[in-house]
Amino acid sequence: MRLSPYGLLALLLASPLLRAQDAPATAASTAPAPAASVAAADTVDLDDIRNFSRVYEVVRQAYVEKVDNKTLMRAAISGMLTGLDPHSEYLDKDGLAELTEDTTGAYSGLGIEVIEQDDELRIVSPIDDTPAARAGIKPGDTIVKIDGKPVTAENIDAMFKGLRGEPGSKVTLTIVHDKSDQLIDLPLVREKISVTSVRTREIEPGYAYIRISQFQEDTAPDLEKKLADLIARKGQPKGAVLDLRSNPGGLLTAAVAVSDDLLDAGTIVTTRGRLADANMDFSAHPGDLLKGAPLVLLVDNGTASAAEIVSGALKDNHRALIIGKRTFGKGVVQTVLPLDATHAVKITTARYYTPSGTSIQAEGIKPDIALADLTVNKADSGPQLITSEADLSHHLANEDGSAAKDINNDGSAENATLATQDYALSQALNVLKGLALNHAPATTPQKR
Repeated sequence: MRLSPYGLLALLLASPLLRAQDAPATAASTAPAPAASVAAADTVDLDDIRNFSRVYEVVRQAYVEKVDNKTLMRAAISGMLTGLDPHSEYLDKDGLAELTEDTTGAYSGLGIEVIEQDDELRIVSPIDDTPAARAGIKPGDTIVKIDGKPVTAENIDAMFKGLRGEPGSKVTLTIVHDKSDQLIDLPLVREKISVTSVRTREIEPGYAYIRISQFQEDTAPDLEKKLADLIARKGQPKGAVLDLRSNPGGLLTAAVAVSDDLLDAGTIVTTRGRLADANMDFSAHPGDLLKGAPLVLLVDNGTASAAEIVSGALKDNHRALIIGKRTFGKGVVQTVLPLDATHAVKITTARYYTPSGTSIQAEGIKPDIALADLTVNKADSGPQLITSEADLSHHLANEDGSAAKDINNDGSAENATLATQDYALSQALNVLKGLALNHAPATTPQKR
């Protein structure tokens, strides 16, 4: 990997479920701005302090159940942060442990990325080969009940934490698919999730498939190793499909390194915030792993944050053609500021901009070729007696024909299989073949 992550942990690009995607920053790199930098006129009003104290005392004395001071202070801090945006939060010891687990891709749970939105638990995306993905959970689904108990504004934090648990423990999620009002109960069993973020294979001779499910600490070196192994076995590809569908994001450093692996030059991403450390520019270095071969990028509305960094970098540098649906639209960066050994604040410290200077916050990235979420079925067709010249009686044989040739195998059967399994991928492959044909050097047919 050409970009070492260790000097960049101050800036972390998380998925919308930020508990699962950041890693602690160093205290030195994330020191708050000095008090002198705060405008003198922006002082705390004494009336606000009095009101806070009064509310605190009213809750402590009059709330129907006794609440201890520590719980009240923790709630006050959490409320202050969650009132800023959906991604800032207060992390206790358990929260920090979860954060560390998820950036390494190992934790116990269901394998879903969730955001708390409008007092609802909304699915950003399921992670490949996890209980959630196998159960058919999709981006945009809403969790309305957990073990039969409705998710409400009052219990949403506790319900969120309840998604995790010991391996082997059972939980039933009641979900509603996007644009549907039908409740679906899904009994699930929690597992030890060890997410391998990169998978590669050859989808057709000469064409590589690269799937990145999220951006972890080891994603870039894993990509480099697996792609090198594929090339060693199959040869340099004529083109590749990079699949970032339902990729919820992860570490900014991993997104930058993956982009660098697929670019020879150009800006990758720029971040801008109020702290000096939040203003950063990342550029690619020579060394495209695909050596300039055409690249098609698959995205959908579950493609978020770090995955959008890669999408924006490849699109604006004209390195990839993007196919699919508009991406999620998370264009901000979080930094983890340690308070002590077991507590931290995760706060949004910067916006990021694609190489063209565009912010994708709440907008997403529009694909070059829009593709609806469709499935296809193979059409029924009756048997045909004559399908080609070869079926006609007394036809002349091809002068260099061989009896071993299968003239009926034109690739349409394989295309039909792929299309019925994954329509978007089949379309991406067809487009990629056209790009590869245009990319290949022209040759003059030889007459015989």
